[in-house]
Amino acid sequence: MDTTITADPAGKRARNGSIILTNRLCEKRVPKRVKFYDRKCPGLYVSITTAGVATFSFKFTDPETGKQRTGWLGVYNPETFAVDDARSKVYGLRGTGAAAIAETFRDRKERQAKRGKTVNEIIEERIEWMQTPVRKADGEMRPRLESWENTASHLRRFIGSKLGRKIAADVTRGDIQALSDDIVAGRHGGKPSVSNARHMRKAASGMFRWALRREYIAANPCSDLEPLDPEHPRTRVLTEDEIRIFWHGLDRDDLMASWDRRTRLALKFELATMLRSAELLGAHRKLIDLDGEQPRLDVPLKRVKKRRDIQQPLSSLAVEITKEALKGNNKDFVFASPLDNKPMHRKAMADALRGDKRKGKVRTPGICQLLGLKPFTPHDLRRTAASWARRIGQPMTKIALCLDHRVTTEDGIKLPPVTGKHYVHAEDRDVKEKREVLQAWAAELRRIIAEPAPTKQPETGLRLVA
Repeated sequence: MDTTITADPAGKRARNGSIILTNRLCEKRVPKRVKFYDRKCPGLYVSITTAGVATFSFKFTDPETGKQRTGWLGVYNPETFAVDDARSKVYGLRGTGAAAIAETFRDRKERQAKRGKTVNEIIEERIEWMQTPVRKADGEMRPRLESWENTASHLRRFIGSKLGRKIAADVTRGDIQALSDDIVAGRHGGKPSVSNARHMRKAASGMFRWALRREYIAANPCSDLEPLDPEHPRTRVLTEDEIRIFWHGLDRDDLMASWDRRTRLALKFELATMLRSAELLGAHRKLIDLDGEQPRLDVPLKRVKKRRDIQQPLSSLAVEITKEALKGNNKDFVFASPLDNKPMHRKAMADALRGDKRKGKVRTPGICQLLGLKPFTPHDLRRTAASWARRIGQPMTKIALCLDHRVTTEDGIKLPPVTGKHYVHAEDRDVKEKREVLQAWAAELRRIIAEPAPTKQPETGLRLVA
């Protein structure tokens, strides 16, 4: 039974003070609130209000502070918690010793304080926990959850704005289900979105599981929610004409004056290499080899979605793009931000494609609009490259390697994931197979854009530094 502790200095007792408590006395109607102390069990008393509610409490001395304290025992009920039950509870507490009594009530008070936290308070604690630096597998100190910013946005934007002031322990499954339904229907201040509802559920479930382990709540309200409708996978693949228009359109400085040249080159680079935006934008001079016989880019695991190092071969076309990006660039990164010596912002490429909008109005037209192309995202360029590689006959297993997807089949035989994770580490073979695919794709891309391959690679002086 839950209890609270309140400081209650020794003082005047009620005039009818110490008597033998009975159930009949607890049911007595009184003109004003009064306390009756039990003569048979010192320290036990019942407080009766004018509404006829009787509550049992226990007065004791806290040995740690020397002060008199009061612990709440429960509400009188002739069937479940009568006078004899209250006496038995006090006798049981006394048997544990004065220090244990005080500790018992202190623990209960702390639990009640935890259960009194609002959703907003728990959200901020959760965010602080996620962004706390911890040592990762590569030895670097980075946030415990490296995607914490996205999760924090989902918690504050969806959950905090709707349920933030509510006591977390009072949040029910119905509250989360109603919030999810509102997001799907577009009643949460945005467009209807199953994807946003899924993100909200994932963030909320993680937070409430975390809160449950800390005893902030008694149950996870995200359990057994109604399943969301399935999301259909994106299938946007640029056609041959679209690729040609896009590639040559990026070179038109007169039309693309609003968008930085290196941002446009980064879009070309993603189409040529199949890398994710976050992986290619962090390309550092020290981790790229353009002068050797086998050009490649090394991507450190902290920039990779699956947190593993990538060695991505560079085709002749990718090398040309890289050299142009480095021309006149004295910064550390190939695709550096125009503002400082840091990688370009992770959203720069997506913003360039879709343009800048405020309150539904276009302030700066995006590349897709400028070129008259159906909208697409940077990730669609990666899908386009993989799809075209398959069209020209490249094996699925090798394309999967280029995309940094785990290969689980070989020659029609399914392989256990543990084989590649713990036993077989054949990076050299993987790089060779990836190079075959990317060179073949580069040749096809040159055909599409009607650009001949160079006969000789010019010297650059750039070499890989391990």
